[in-house]
Amino acid sequence: MNEIILMAHVMFGVACLISTLWVFVEVLNASETNQGRIRVMSRAAAVFMWAAFLIAGYWYVTAYGADKVIILKGPWPFAHKFFMETKEHLVILLLLLATYLPIAAANNLLANKAARRVVLWVAGLMVVLALTMEGEGATIAMGVKMGLLAAQH
Repeated sequence: MNEIILMAHVMFGVACLISTLWVFVEVLNASETNQGRIRVMSRAAAVFMWAAFLIAGYWYVTAYGADKVIILKGPWPFAHKFFMETKEHLVILLLLLATYLPIAAANNLLANKAARRVVLWVAGLMVVLALTMEGEGATIAMGVKMGLLAAQH
């Protein structure tokens, strides 16, 4: 069951990344016809991000303790000491940006160039942070794998 929970976390994180990238591209090409899509996808990005966060929080409290021990005893302790610690702190920024994105996207982005710039910056930062989080998650997973492999020898 823990694997399903962890995969759901990744799935919602990737869905947030894709929907945010969608918003970014739509805003680059803002028109009368895509205002609705921008608003819907910015809300979707926020929902996906919060779902990823809540699922990860549950997994962290219920299952990560065992993985943490494996990582710290293995050859890649930095997978927890740096990457998990960084991920735990960067998620707050990503949550704030994801929550703000639909608020900023509620403006008339075709008429308001300043609002359009804000949405582009927020979405762009979210994409970079989401990619960073994916990489950190992969490093943490590899830390567990390396710890398990080292324990076999």
